Amino acid sequence: MRSSWMKRQQLLGYVFIGPNMLGVLLFFILPAIYSFYLMFTDYKFMNPNTNFIGLENIQRMLGDEVFYVALKNTMIFLLAVPISIGLAFTVAVVLNRSVHLKKLLRALYFMPYITSGVAIAFVWMLLFQPTNGPINGLLRAIGIANPPGWLSTMDSSMYAIDIIWIWFMLGYNMIIYLAALQEISGELLEAAKIDGARTWQTVRSVIWPLVSPTTFLLLITGLIMTIKQFGIIQAITQGGPGNSTTVMSLYIYQNAFRYYEMGYASAISWALFLIIMVFTVLQWIGQKRWVHY
Repeated sequence: MRSSWMKRQQLLGYVFIGPNMLGVLLFFILPAIYSFYLMFTDYKFMNPNTNFIGLENIQRMLGDEVFYVALKNTMIFLLAVPISIGLAFTVAVVLNRSVHLKKLLRALYFMPYITSGVAIAFVWMLLFQPTNGPINGLLRAIGIANPPGWLSTMDSSMYAIDIIWIWFMLGYNMIIYLAALQEISGELLEAAKIDGARTWQTVRSVIWPLVSPTTFLLLITGLIMTIKQFGIIQAITQGGPGNSTTVMSLYIYQNAFRYYEMGYASAISWALFLIIMVFTVLQWIGQKRWVHY
């Protein structure tokens, strides 16, 4: 009787997960397998003549200067993740206390994350306008005679993108941290206060270790989300000026849908996959030293 009930429950479980697994198979696993095949071909979109070329796409990628520029820009872009997490933790700790307009401030911080990427691009292009933009106007007002060109120069454009991404991710990271902070027992905080711990000591020695699993989650998801991101960059700079904001995900998009070189784009996408896998494995190994469950 129990065995029959268990079989029915298992069948019901398969029925529930079936549609989702079918979607994963059709839209993730099969395209990934096909992309792996395309990496060894010269396939171009809408061109029926496809030839197997072996490792030529990989050799081309390793000799491609723009690929290395995109790789460097991707590493710079990833710097936004720990900075955003650190700022979000600070903001969450402050907003978790009794402050005026706490709910309004939480909503304002989270609003960029649910705002249209095109709207974000348009607003920041105006803010970073080098001659008449409000940011450079403020910098000139405080005595900086030659403020950065931001999105208009190769030296500062990638760092301007980092600032935009930090601002974009801040609200999401803050909300996740707030959920974690509200799970911390008030007795632990009260005990630290009785022992004479100051606010910064409580944050460093009590709160930060207790939310380390949340930090680990945000670090992994943030790095993966950032390394795949290209929409905002495409909307703001299209990878310019002079490839100075071309990251690997955008370079894949350009090769696949601007130049229609699907084989070469597949090779770069698998290189990106390997980079994501390496980062994830290193984080899983390193988290044993600093994550406290």
